[in-house]
Amino acid sequence: MSLEIQNVSRYYGTQAALKDVSFKVKKGEIVGFLGPNGAGKSTMMKIITCYLPPSKGDVKVAGFDIYEDSLKVRKKVGYLPENNPLYPEMYIREYLRFVAGIYGMKNKKVLVDNMIDMVGLTPERHKRIGELSKGYRQRVGLAQALIHDPEVLILDEPTSGLDPNQLDDIRTLIKKIGKEKTVLLSTHIMQEVEAICTRAIIIKLGEIVADSPVEVLKQASKSEIYHIHLSRNISEALFAKIPGVEKVQTVSSGKYKITADKNAQVGKALTALAAAENAQIDELRREESKLEDVFKSLTK
Repeated sequence: MSLEIQNVSRYYGTQAALKDVSFKVKKGEIVGFLGPNGAGKSTMMKIITCYLPPSKGDVKVAGFDIYEDSLKVRKKVGYLPENNPLYPEMYIREYLRFVAGIYGMKNKKVLVDNMIDMVGLTPERHKRIGELSKGYRQRVGLAQALIHDPEVLILDEPTSGLDPNQLDDIRTLIKKIGKEKTVLLSTHIMQEVEAICTRAIIIKLGEIVADSPVEVLKQASKSEIYHIHLSRNISEALFAKIPGVEKVQTVSSGKYKITADKNAQVGKALTALAAAENAQIDELRREESKLEDVFKSLTK
């Protein structure tokens, strides 16, 4: 197992940032580590990367203990923190050679050139970091996290501030990397988790409230949404009388968004109501379950 977290807690004074958190991640998994602001995500990542000790609990990375083998753990981990600290006055190659030197890597020139090509920095390779756009700075941060070929990759908001094209490029790169490494990814973008993660862990107030494959987790929502378009308007009150309907929203003339209890299966009742009111149904569809809905229900 590449990453083993067992009963980890972290206190700041009397405030608990993490409370007996336990999970495991194996090689080849890309796991989304999700939670609202202040849930404890960054604290957990700092503990795994040996930036911060836990108040109690055990952490092993690639079989090495963070207490007894912290230097070996650091060599096995690649870390891209949320604020991506870089040296803006340094050139890209200069900075990556510097990082490679810290890890004691050999053949630094070849290694840096390969890494620049891998993360898509080739068009900007002769520039100083301070001259780069946000997207290319993120690529530099990813390159420094990967340059020593770590077994475990910790990514904290890796696509923050990127445009749609940059998002696609970085996501594709992470999926490629994740085939051979263990990736723990923190993000607030649920679509990103659905696109690249095989599993999601949701944390709230320092405690894990869900840990499942993404597709399984998406089905955990207690509500479902229907979109219905009728040939004429119907009172929202009539929809609200249907057993299981939780919320009715008029989108525009004849168009409604219905939120209902998943177990109520209100589709047939909506059809019956339209027939009773002599309203033709131009469209009736059920919205696919989203991870975002489950996240909201578990963390509010």
